Parts: sequence; C-alpha cells; structure tokens
Amino acid sequence: PPRSTLFPYTTLFRSKINVFLEVGDVQDDGYHDVATAYQAVSLYEEIVATAADEITIDVTARSHVDVEGVPTDDRNLAVRAARLLAQTAGIDRGVHLSVHKSVPVAGGMGGGSADAAAALVACDALWGLGMPTVELGRLAARLGADVPFALMGGTAIGTGRGDQVSPALARGRFDWVLVPNEQGMSTPVVYGELDAHRKRHAVDIGPAPRVPAVDPDVLHALRQGDAEMLAATVRNDLQAPALHLRPDLARVLERGESSGALAGLVSGSGPTLAFLASDEASALDLQVTL
Repeated sequence: PPRSTLFPYTTLFRSKINVFLEVGDVQDDGYHDVATAYQAVSLYEEIVATAADEITIDVTARSHVDVEGVPTDDRNLAVRAARLLAQTAGIDRGVHLSVHKSVPVAGGMGGGSADAAAALVACDALWGLGMPTVELGRLAARLGADVPFALMGGTAIGTGRGDQVSPALARGRFDWVLVPNEQGMSTPVVYGELDAHRKRHAVDIGPAPRVPAVDPDVLHALRQGDAEMLAATVRNDLQAPALHLRPDLARVLERGESSGALAGLVSGSGPTLAFLASDEASALDLQVTL
C-alpha cells in the first residue's frame, strides 16, 4: 500500500438534494425503505486531515451556517468514520479533522454524510491504506444511509435505506436556489410524522408502496437535462409531514413558486427548501426575490 504521509490532506465533498424521494411503509425495526434520485450540488464541505496522536475534530463555519450544535466527540459522523476505518484496517493511528462547513446543519442536504465520506477518503490517503473504493463504500453504508452517495457524488439512484446506490446519467446544468433555515429538523421525527400522516389520511392517499421505485420520468428528465421536464416530476414523500411540523416553510414554498421557480420542494427531511429555476439568470432573480 502507499506510504502514510505527514502532510495535511484536503478533501472537498458536495452536499445533495433529493430530486425524487418515495418512502415505503415502516418496517418492524422502525426504518423505511426508500427509492430516491440524488443529485450533488455545488455547495460543499471542506475537510483537512492532519496526522495526530488521537482522533480529534474541530468544526468551523462558512457564511450563513450555524455550527453551535455540531458535536466534536464520537457523536460526530466524521469522527466515527475515522475510527471505523482505523478499526477495519487494524491500525492504531490518529488524525485531526478540521471541518469547514458550508452546508446547513440538520438541513436535509447531507452535510454530515459528506463529512463522513470526506473523512474516509482523507484518512485513507493520510494513513497510506490504499483501500479499494468498493470497501470504502461498504464502510460508508455502515455509517449512514446518505454516506455512500456522498462518497460517489454526481447523480445516482438510491434504494434500500438509500444506501444502495448506482450512478445515473444526467446531462446539462440544473440551477437550484437553496433556502436554508436556522431551525434544523430531526430526520427520525419527520419520518415518524410521515407514518402518522399516512394513518390520518389513509382513505385519501392509500397504502404506502411495498417496494418504492423512482419514477422513470425523473430519470428521463435528468438524461435530457430538461429543467421543465424535471420540474413536472420532482417529488418528496417527506414534504407533507415536514410542512405539517413547520407551516412556516409552506409560506416560503408558495412565495418561491409564485416568483418564477419551476418547482419547489423540501430537501430531504428539511428544513432546507430547493427551488428549480429554468436557467442561471432566473435563479439569480429568484435568489434576490427570496
């Protein structure tokens, strides 16, 4: 394997939005199977890994991000990623991870997952392990549902718990306007509200899908690079429960959609909102309006 290095190793990992998310019924273990179309966006986390005696982390913020509640102990997903890699490789080495966050915390954009994926890649390089990408992917799946996609990037389809990912073809450019929110949302709470929502409206919406699947029209729109086609097919099963928990988000969605957005949706479990614009100029106009 490559030799380890004493020089810091820097990685940039992008956040994501779910342009489509179908959620299956709750399982006996309390989890849900999903089918989702992930797309990485140009908002990224920067992680610098430096050789150290122990595994430690510090977190700083860029621009609008509030990192006050981000843990810096073993609850941090990046720290857990470094420990898992060291344990798997059978080594006793440390690392100091400096995380510079640009992705909203608890915002439904996978910032923590990006940190974990970046930590796997950075520590693998710093420690000179040369671990195969497939093995890193297996470790990523053990860390969280969105970590395997963060490791892959680009555009991909996620099934199972979202951790079984395969690349998808996407052409052209899609312009999104992202609206963060200072008050984060808990993913388990939003999923719990989805179960309650389905019980309340069982007559109207019918049973949850047994085997979730991504709408083929979404894949076609991504392949064509057609923003208007994609706008007609975007969907998020977590949107209704998220808006029930946070009615203030609905008002912002309505404002964006009435101000020129082709479509607006809650990103993942929220509270970040994503608005699809027809082009870069339209996205800038919408950004100014919002």
